[in-house]
Amino acid sequence: MRILHFADLHIGVENYGRVDPETGMSTRLMDFLAALDEVVEYALTQDVDLVLLAGDAYKSRDPNQTQQRELAQRLAKLSSAGIPVFLLVGNHDLPHAVGRATAIEIFNTLQVPNLHVGDQIQTYPVETPKGPLQIVALPWPRRSRLLTREDTRGLSIDQINERVQDLLTQGVKLAADRLDPSMPAILTGHLTVSGSTLGSERSMMMGQDHVLLPSSLHLPVFDYIALGHIHKHQILRENPMMVYAGSLQRVDFGEEGDTKGFCVVELDPGRMQGMRLVDFRFQPVHARNFVTVDVRMPEGSEDPTQEVIHAVLRHNVADSIVRVRISLTAEQSTQLREAEIREALKEAHYVTSVSRQVEEERRTRIPADTVEGLDPLQALGLYLESRGTDPQRQKKLLEYAQKLVDEELSDQEA
Repeated sequence: MRILHFADLHIGVENYGRVDPETGMSTRLMDFLAALDEVVEYALTQDVDLVLLAGDAYKSRDPNQTQQRELAQRLAKLSSAGIPVFLLVGNHDLPHAVGRATAIEIFNTLQVPNLHVGDQIQTYPVETPKGPLQIVALPWPRRSRLLTREDTRGLSIDQINERVQDLLTQGVKLAADRLDPSMPAILTGHLTVSGSTLGSERSMMMGQDHVLLPSSLHLPVFDYIALGHIHKHQILRENPMMVYAGSLQRVDFGEEGDTKGFCVVELDPGRMQGMRLVDFRFQPVHARNFVTVDVRMPEGSEDPTQEVIHAVLRHNVADSIVRVRISLTAEQSTQLREAEIREALKEAHYVTSVSRQVEEERRTRIPADTVEGLDPLQALGLYLESRGTDPQRQKKLLEYAQKLVDEELSDQEA
């Protein structure tokens, strides 16, 4: 039984994009859809028996019609091929108001074949081409479903969160105790597990985060634990494997160095409980590159612009989302020609910024007894030497200074 586990699709993220002239859609929306296309293509061609999205199909709780259409078209391909899909409700899928539908609830309403929506803490039986499977769902909790006013009366926010987390732990334990040991079982949850490495999901956070201890989820009755919410792919524990698939596309520069993709899990239904996992692998996708070009301008640089351009050329900026950060002196900043730098970046998909960090120049004081008796050129030479100025640059500056002195003397004689 082959299971494809991915998470945090976030259709609707359009930062650092532009309008595609052919489709009229944001190029960033197209990035996220292209990654989803890789998931669908893999499932259709690699004999996948279940596709599991561990929460956050959309970025917004109110996706627009275009975003809904694009997701539905791709899910329809899987449904038509007889591949069951399980959609877990994440924090970005929940409505703003109590009583409103989730962003993915429409699939239940339409009774789309082979599509299952996990919106409650319970066990969902799913028929796959390789036999039945039990999925214990731990969606992003709705407090209104878990707590009454009496439960929260007089409690602080921290105490309410602790109460919610206790109820989640109890819910998982109760569902686990009721599983059929003769049938493969996986747990899928959308939440933060204590000890996981966080990513850019913090900047996209909607609602209070819920943190559970690994021991609350890492139960031997599960053959695999498929997690979502954290954007960085990571394996938290083994036997059974507890894994964050991570997001399919980079959202911002906080994910610049992260590899993006999905997980492929092989279960053998004929084996005993706890022994069914026979293979696991992480399958990378083609994610848009984020590139940071950091330049610390060397002192005495005669052409700061060329220094930055050379630094840009050392990076693969083509089709990437790029930012340039330059540390330099106030004098060097006045010599910077930003138009030429942006021309060197023309192959980038999007340039977020060319920023300058102007360093405060240290004031170098020459002792009074040393200065006394020096002419202006000697004093300038001593100052430049004390600053460690490049000898060639010292020579040029002193030549310019000599010309100014000569011109001043000529004017006085006239």
